[in-house]
Amino acid sequence: MTADLINSAFEALGGIFILDHCRIVLRDKRVAGVSIIATVFFTAWGFWNLFYYPHLGQWSSFWGGVFLVLANCVWVGLLVRYRKSGTHHKTQR
Repeated sequence: MTADLINSAFEALGGIFILDHCRIVLRDKRVAGVSIIATVFFTAWGFWNLFYYPHLGQWSSFWGGVFLVLANCVWVGLLVRYRKSGTHHKTQR
């Protein structure tokens, strides 16, 4: 199924981009300008896709979605950790 393979590539690339967000937060030890509400929404949508894709017989999309959901869960965890801890770098002038 070509559509399934293309969709799974989008899911997997999304996971890679989310992990890049995680890398930056771990490097900077802070979060700025990111809506946790939007991130939680897209994570919830990802969980829905894990239920939905098998019903469509789209197993490649399912596995790409698993990767994306796991990356989003890490991302949400980092958002909570670094927003809640109040860890921020101060700009030096």
